[in-house]
Amino acid sequence: MSGARPLSHRALVLDFGGVISRTLFETHALSEAALGLAAGTLRWRGPFDPQNDALWRDMIANRISERDYWLERSREVGRLLGEDWDDMQTFVQRARGADVLAVIRPEAIAAIRAAQAAGCKLAVLSNELDLFYGVNFRQRLPLLQAFDVVLDATYTHMLKPDPRAYRLCLEQLGLPACDCVFVDDQLRNVQGAERVGLPSVHFDVAAPQRSYAQALSLLGLADTAAS
Repeated sequence: MSGARPLSHRALVLDFGGVISRTLFETHALSEAALGLAAGTLRWRGPFDPQNDALWRDMIANRISERDYWLERSREVGRLLGEDWDDMQTFVQRARGADVLAVIRPEAIAAIRAAQAAGCKLAVLSNELDLFYGVNFRQRLPLLQAFDVVLDATYTHMLKPDPRAYRLCLEQLGLPACDCVFVDDQLRNVQGAERVGLPSVHFDVAAPQRSYAQALSLLGLADTAAS
């Protein structure tokens, strides 16, 4: 990334689920309370306990897609309630209730504000924002109004790590790849970004502050990365 470029000619490009929002693995207690399930009912932990989540291991090994993983988990939770859930949207909307901010990472808010204050552009590049969260979700989360670009494969049908997804985002930002930093919690999506020349951070859901600090540092905001 060229050091001569002003920050107004750079951009922070974020995945949504897992990077801006806390994962459903981290919010089992909230989900159980919202759904009326007994505490400890939901035991699958994905990246926090892959040894005990065979379905997650299948996803990481590319035997199933991320959407396949969450569709199966949605069906499982629906069956616990005696209902037939055949989409992820029902699970997310029912499990996360009306308090949208309760599932947003404070580290994400701080990093987004730091990048915005420095004049950087902001983009969301998601595979399933409206598919999972519902079409009204953006109106309920004012934070998304800070973003210059919101690209959702629900509509573009270009799922990361398809190179077209990253290139479309760069095109809408009006910036070259070298002047952007991409952040995603899925390694294959990070590898896809790197293949099109995007400096990237593999977001660690167990260490969000450190991951955001790395991203801000790559943007040239080292002084604010630890704040």
